[in-house]
Amino acid sequence: MAQIIHRCAGLTTGTAVLLLLLTGCQVRTPGSFETRVMESTKRRLTIGGKSDVNPVPGTSDNVHAGQRNFTSYCMVCHGLDGQNTGVPFADKMAPPVPPLNSAAVQAYTDGQLHRIIADGIFPSGMPASKTIFSDEEIWQLVLYIRHLPVKGSLGEPLVYGGSGCPNGDCAP
Repeated sequence: MAQIIHRCAGLTTGTAVLLLLLTGCQVRTPGSFETRVMESTKRRLTIGGKSDVNPVPGTSDNVHAGQRNFTSYCMVCHGLDGQNTGVPFADKMAPPVPPLNSAAVQAYTDGQLHRIIADGIFPSGMPASKTIFSDEEIWQLVLYIRHLPVKGSLGEPLVYGGSGCPNGDCAP
């Protein structure tokens, strides 16, 4: 009888450990506390470039160049307007794709945004782009992120069945 009780206790313990492991592996949206901790950690500790200054002047030509590059690459995840308009999976990723006009993103310095675009953020869906864009083009992307249009004003990306850019200005 003692052996049966010992085996049952072992199974119960094993089952509890298995359930804990499986529960820990579930993907879920982070809570507000987790989100604040991670945003603060990234902004203060893990994302470099905090003191780097954008050498590209903030002219309308450079903002427009940033928009063209954004439209050719970044819009797949961030939408044409940088606010996830028309991107069907943006809020379903873990972590979700942030709207680039959000306070959390806009709180990064220009140098940090440059570093994020260049190096990506691991482990998230944000890929490194330093082999896609030149350093100047990355700084132009930073300028566009600082001057995003009104949400939805550029339409939805064609790749998701949208009408593209209604005013035609964002075509690469």
